[in-house]
Amino acid sequence: MAGVGPKRAEVLGKELNINTFYDLLYYFPFRYVDKSRIYTVRELRGFEGDLPLLQVKGKIHSMRVVPGKVRRLTAIFQDETGSMDLVWFKGISYIQKSIKPNTTYILFKEPTIFNGRFQMAHPDIEEAAQQEQNKIKSNIQAIYSSTEVLKNNYFSNKAISKMMSALLSAVLPTLAETLPPHLVASQKLLGIQAALLNIHFPQSAQLLQQAQHRLKWEELFYVELRLLRQRAKRVTESKGFVLAAPDNEVKTFYHHHLPFQLTAAQTRVLQEIRRDMRSSKQMNRLLQGDVGSGKTIVALLCSLIAADNKFQACLMAPTEILATQHYHGIASLLGDMNFKVALLTGSTKKQNRIALSEQLQNGEIQLLIGTHAIIEDNVQFANLGLVIIDEQHRFGVAQRSRLWSKNAQPPHVLVMTATPIPRTLAMTLYGDLDISVIDQLPPGRKPIRTVHYTDTQRGKVYNFLEEQIRQGRQAYIVYPLIQESEKMDYENLQEGYQMVCKRYPHYKIAMVHGQMKPAQKEQQMQLFVQNQAQILVATSVIEVGVNVPNASVMLIESSERFGLSAMHQLRGRVGRGADQSYCVLLSGVQLSATTRQRLQIMCSTNNGFEIADADLRLRGYGDLDGTKQSGISLNLKIAHLGEDAHLLEASRNVAEQILEEDRFLANEKNKILLQQLGTIEKRRVDYSVIS
Repeated sequence: MAGVGPKRAEVLGKELNINTFYDLLYYFPFRYVDKSRIYTVRELRGFEGDLPLLQVKGKIHSMRVVPGKVRRLTAIFQDETGSMDLVWFKGISYIQKSIKPNTTYILFKEPTIFNGRFQMAHPDIEEAAQQEQNKIKSNIQAIYSSTEVLKNNYFSNKAISKMMSALLSAVLPTLAETLPPHLVASQKLLGIQAALLNIHFPQSAQLLQQAQHRLKWEELFYVELRLLRQRAKRVTESKGFVLAAPDNEVKTFYHHHLPFQLTAAQTRVLQEIRRDMRSSKQMNRLLQGDVGSGKTIVALLCSLIAADNKFQACLMAPTEILATQHYHGIASLLGDMNFKVALLTGSTKKQNRIALSEQLQNGEIQLLIGTHAIIEDNVQFANLGLVIIDEQHRFGVAQRSRLWSKNAQPPHVLVMTATPIPRTLAMTLYGDLDISVIDQLPPGRKPIRTVHYTDTQRGKVYNFLEEQIRQGRQAYIVYPLIQESEKMDYENLQEGYQMVCKRYPHYKIAMVHGQMKPAQKEQQMQLFVQNQAQILVATSVIEVGVNVPNASVMLIESSERFGLSAMHQLRGRVGRGADQSYCVLLSGVQLSATTRQRLQIMCSTNNGFEIADADLRLRGYGDLDGTKQSGISLNLKIAHLGEDAHLLEASRNVAEQILEEDRFLANEKNKILLQQLGTIEKRRVDYSVIS
């Protein structure tokens, strides 16, 4: 392309991942500015506060280079109503050569006031006569995201717009439609040529809206179409073990060892899983449940079903603390049942590993609970029939796939998450899985009271915490993870720990952080579990997920630094006993409107699904914990799952209807869909059949 040599092309590739004409064409603006009006210098005085991006038209003169520590080029811009200053700190030689005397220019930038005069720094400049000759004109200016590197290489918004104009002029007439005519007509969509023209150079506000609708709908439609085809293929082709034997172990546990009545939601979910296991198809199910909803009991009952059918099960957790918690919890529930459970983590000694390996291979161990250690090559099962993965987003696709290969025929798969996922996100990220939701907490749980205080009220918070400890309760104090520096994390925690020790000299304080060795971490955790320590100080980098029913306070320091989902997860560590529990959000005084809204949401609801929906609206899917490790990199270019939930559902419904009528997309009218799916597959091979 003219004006883009090898060096500039490399910059585009590195900074924006633009390597082809297609990439450039689908590099969409993030906002738009109305350029239908040209302002005079005199009119600038009518604005209050910050001035917006706007256009002025006039001549440039009195250019001069000002030497000094910061060398700069200055000039005077003048129209018939007055003058203002122009300044450039970069590209000085280029600007000096480019500006012609007695030539009318149109400048585009937000003016500022400096030394009592209006000023534009580094404005976009175009000859008025040249603007009239542009092949593609638009009064609505597209604004593209940029970086400092791009700006330093003269990729201004004007430069990107100019490239886009040249590209569209050359290729627009040759662009083939990417959706079948029957879909374009039934969904009342703009054609692809009109959509791409109006997304970059809107001919009117209405056409811009129609272009955005068309491109968002198409993007989400193909995501859903691919996932639904993948799911249909799994359902029809993936053979699974038939687990239909009588439930002897299940009944023994249910009647003699289950310490409470299952909730209606747990019973419903078990029926869904049972139906999958009895079929001849491989189960691939996502189990969503809020913190404390009872997913572990469901996992244990599924493992007992596997044992009744002479199969083994394994449960993989992301951390040693969580795996150990699962092991002790399940072992205590089983009591004297003839059902052998074992634990395998990175801390398991070699001698124990050898014995454990033998027992796995001869089928003596019926449920293996562990961490990443389970996927090591030397861990072999006699007959693995069920794989359960807890907090599955913590494991990469490659790690999870190694579990499937432990058997010649893939086992049934149940992936669990305690992070409630909004329906729209679940439909997309896990559209090829069957989804079960435990949307009910066990009876008798008192709702956790959540309150927000600022640093100015720290004394009040500490007094409340002490009052709870005097009543025999325990408390967590969690500090945020400062991603930029592990050292800063550690120092921040140490400082907080010293402050807590000073404030509560008569109590035992335990501390857990990511730099500790597993044995140290376990020792400190056990102090808290056994109530030998009344306060546990920790960073959010570790799983503080040990079940401590006596803990009644979760104090989250610098809560403004936490996302909604993270705060909700931490809150779920209390409220596990019969006593009233509290979550205290401590923050600085100066808070942005979004942060304040986030903290208000936490205080107003304990419902994890409501919180997840709010998180999606506030931050978008890209910031939610775990989505980047889901196995599906959405890489959405224009659609936003929070804002476009209605489009996602609409496009999914259409995709389902098409596949119901034409599963293989063999009909002539769907030929474009098959071709387009093939093209997408070549461009982005980031979807995975691994759940």
